[in-house]
Parts: sequence; C-alpha cells; structure tokens
Amino acid sequence: MNPSTALARVLVDELARCGLGEAVVAPGSRSTPLALALDAHPGIRVHVRIDERSAAFLAVGLARTRRSPVALVCTSGTAAANFHPAVLEADESGVPLLVLTADRPPELRGTGANQTVDQIGLFGSAVRSFTEVGTPEAVPGMTAYWRSLACRAWAAAETGRPGPVHLNLAFRDPLVPEHPLADPDEGGPEANGDHAAAALADPAGWPEPLTGRESGRPWIERQAPPQEPAPMELPAVERGAIVCGDGDYDPIPYLALAARTGWPLLAEPTSNARRADAVSAYRHLLASPRFVADHEPELVVTAGRPGLSRQLLDYLRRARRHVAVGTPRCFADPVRTATDVAPAVAAPAGADPGTDWARSWQEAERRARAAVDGVLDAEEALSEVRLARDLAAQLPNGSLLFAGSSMPIRDLDAAMSPRCGARIIGNRGVSGIDGTVSAAVGAALAHQGAGGGRACALLGDLAVLHDQNGLLLGPGEERPDLAVVVVNNDGGGIFSGLEQAGHPRFERLFGTPHGVSMERVAHTGDLGYTRLEWASDLPKALLGEGLRIVEVRTGRTESAGLRRSLQEAVDAALAL
Repeated sequence: MNPSTALARVLVDELARCGLGEAVVAPGSRSTPLALALDAHPGIRVHVRIDERSAAFLAVGLARTRRSPVALVCTSGTAAANFHPAVLEADESGVPLLVLTADRPPELRGTGANQTVDQIGLFGSAVRSFTEVGTPEAVPGMTAYWRSLACRAWAAAETGRPGPVHLNLAFRDPLVPEHPLADPDEGGPEANGDHAAAALADPAGWPEPLTGRESGRPWIERQAPPQEPAPMELPAVERGAIVCGDGDYDPIPYLALAARTGWPLLAEPTSNARRADAVSAYRHLLASPRFVADHEPELVVTAGRPGLSRQLLDYLRRARRHVAVGTPRCFADPVRTATDVAPAVAAPAGADPGTDWARSWQEAERRARAAVDGVLDAEEALSEVRLARDLAAQLPNGSLLFAGSSMPIRDLDAAMSPRCGARIIGNRGVSGIDGTVSAAVGAALAHQGAGGGRACALLGDLAVLHDQNGLLLGPGEERPDLAVVVVNNDGGGIFSGLEQAGHPRFERLFGTPHGVSMERVAHTGDLGYTRLEWASDLPKALLGEGLRIVEVRTGRTESAGLRRSLQEAVDAALAL
C-alpha cells in the first residue's frame, strides 16, 4: 500500500469511528486518496460538487442540521481558498466542519510548481485548530499518529464551542492505490468494508498494522461531559425582558422563564423560540418611540446571538442590567451592554407573571399582531411579507425552513406568528449571500436523511443567482425534496429601505437589476418550476417532490412601501 493511500484510509476509518457519517468532495487530482477512501467507506454518505464554494456551503448545511461534524475535501491551490466563506460562516455560527485540504509535498512548494499555494494556516483564526499533517511515510508510529490526530480533530470540531478544523494533507505520487477497493455500487458496501479492513490489518510494505482499536472503538475515547453548571438566579424585577437570538440551543428554558415571570419573550425566527406566548410583533413595537419610552427595561436576558434588527439592539442599550447566557470566553454581546455572564439562568423566587408590565406587553402584542395581519390580509396578491408569514404558518409539523439573509429572514421576523413543530435555520453567522442555495440543499438532505418531513427555503433572487451552482446536481447525486421559494424583485430589495435609496446612482450601485426569470434558472438545472401569484395558491405550490423552484415576483418600491404601512398601522393601533 502506498503512503498516500495509507494515510487517507486510516484517517477516514478513524473519523468514521468517531462518528463521521457525511462527506462532501470537490473533485481534484491531489485529493484523490481522500476521495477514494471516503467513497469506499460503507458508513459514510458522500456528496460530490464541482464548485468548491458550493461544496463547502453544502457541508455547512449538512453539519448545521445534523449537529455533527461533516468532512469537506478539496485539492490544492485555489480550491481551498474557495472554502473560506463557508469556513467563516461555520466559525461564527458554531457549525462543526472537518476541512481536509490536499496539498503538494514540501519539495514542490515555493518552486513555481503548478496548482501550488501556501496553504499553511490558510483560514487563520476562523478554525478551532490547524494541523500540517506532514507527508506520509512507511515508518513505525504512523498508525498512532494519524488515528490520534483524527480523534483530536473531531473533538476540536465538536466540543466546547463547535466550529471548523483544518487538516492540510500533503500527498506524494502515487495517488491511486495499487489494488483499488471494489466499486461500492457494484460489489456491495459490506464486502468493500471487509476488504478495506483486511488491507489495513496487513498492509503490504508497512512495518506495522494500520488498524484501529478493537470492536470499532475510536483510538481515543472521551468521557461524558460534566454536569450542567448551576444556573444564576435572576433578580426579582418586574420590568424584565428575554431576548432569544440566532443559535442552536434549547429554547424551552426561556419559554419557561417567560411563563414564570411574565417577562416578554422576544424571539428571532432562527432561535426557534417563537412559540406559545412569545411576542411576535416585537420588531414593530420596538420601532415605536412612544412604546419604547413607556417600556424601559430594568433587566434583559439574552440567549444566542441577537442582532437581526436595529430596534432590538437599541432596546438592549436601554437595560440597566443585561445578563448574557454563555461562558466567560464565548457569549454574544453585539452592543457591549452585558453586565453579567451566566451559563444558565433561573427565575427569581416568588416571581409573579401577572404584573402590569406583563399585561401591557400582552395587550401591545394583541394590537400589533392584529394590525399587521389586517394590512397583509387586505390583498390576496402575495407580498414579500405575507409570503414569509404564510409560509412559516402553513408548513406541516416536522418541516424545515431555511431562511436566506437580507429580507427573507427579516420578513419572517416582522410577520411570523408563534408556532411549534417546524425548525427554522439560516446562515446567520456572517449573514452573507454566499452559498445559501447549497446550504439549504445540505440542510434538507440531512433533515430528510434523519427522517424529517418537508423542507423549504425562502431566498431572494440575488442569493439564488449568486449560488446557481448549488442547483446543479450530477445524475448520481442524491436530491432532496426541497422547494426553493424565491422572491424575485429584480435586484437588491434590502437597500430600498435604507438610506442609500435616495441616492441618484441607487439603481445601478445598489438596486442592481438583472432581468433574470427564475424559470430560466430552473431550466438550467433541469428543475421543476412554479410561478406563484395568489396567497391562496401557496399550499398547492409547495406540493411536489425533488428539488424545485417556486417564484414569487414582487416590486422593490412597493415592498418598501408595504413595510412602512405595517409600521404605521401598528403605531396607530398602539395609539388607540
């Protein structure tokens, strides 16, 4: 067995023992040993994408939904650089990734050799750890080195603050094994697994077996994490508020805290805490100067990463005391108002949920909710905000909704009513436009692979055009049942509500009209296509199988006017 094949097979085998079940491969020559080893392993589902950026965000979607590390493989050169946006997203949002970049051996670096760049520390501080694995050689000690390295990488990606880990692997020729394993599509995964195990147990030309521990155990087994630390008992105040920002955490304790204290629960959609009696219209309430002036908080508790609206961030600044839930080294405090950090919080003893403060928020929510729904229901034609509200409400229990950055997630925040039974996620770590189609595809594959139900993505037109390659799946690739609902307003709709909208060069520099129908995009990927105009047709439009596009065409100017009308209606309702 040649050294490159040995390293790849041992690394893949050990990662599978740790729990690796998914891998994404972007084709290339130097990464051949890894691609072949992953494809041959019976316990790993492999996805192949021709575009490295698309491959990387597919891995982010898979890992975010699975809550477990996913391997991401590419060849040397600019291929690895195209992983960088997804690595940044994984870093900021705490998504575990194993980034395995193939590289040229040291003797070819710095010589002008083809497809060679400096990949040492390529992703900087965005990874939890980096290892230059070294060129494999047939010498004693490699088994322990490679297998312990795999366990350390897995632990670094998964424990503490999850995130990406980078292993840079230098492979010398030959890159293809002398005795290839059987094609799993022909010989069956069980036989192929036995063949691989036998090759590791008795590798030709090696001074030691390359096998792992007995009974399929990892090389290094980790103990169960310690018990949860004791929560901080919050002070007994009447005017408290709970803010749940983006993140993959259990929302139940914060719902319970709100029920015990009567404090309003302000939950961003991707917190998955907008349930029960959460204040769904808080975005409009906090945009009302009079309401905010009458509702100064004494205490705010934040969980996750708040920051979807300026109004919410401004509200955090008004609190006399701000308790951020997290660890001393890892907690979100976007406006630097935190006065305390606690691993968990508990309601104060003797808390009373029936206060004037609680009743005031409940009445404001009732009025604002009715005002928002009244404006949206006045027209049967689908607006951007009504589409977001109705989509979130009509998805069956067990569904997954991937929300794009810019306006889709903000429209959900503005109009979504409380509900249980659906999981809402998005790339909120860096909130970029990059790779949203690919991330949604990965999320749907993982969701349905685990037995989940329907999957939808709510994206803007620019996000889809930016990641059209995410829709190009080869004939051998698994396709999710995913309806990609696209709001096509022919450009960058988010800027129409910002100060740039009044600039004389707005349309070219910010509006960026493109004139592309999503039907053309669907034809390029050989996908199903539906154009949706009326709100009553939404449930029918979402039916179907496979990867498909549902387009809703809107106008940027009209949508900005509708959002202003919503705020005006809420302000009027509060003044009654």
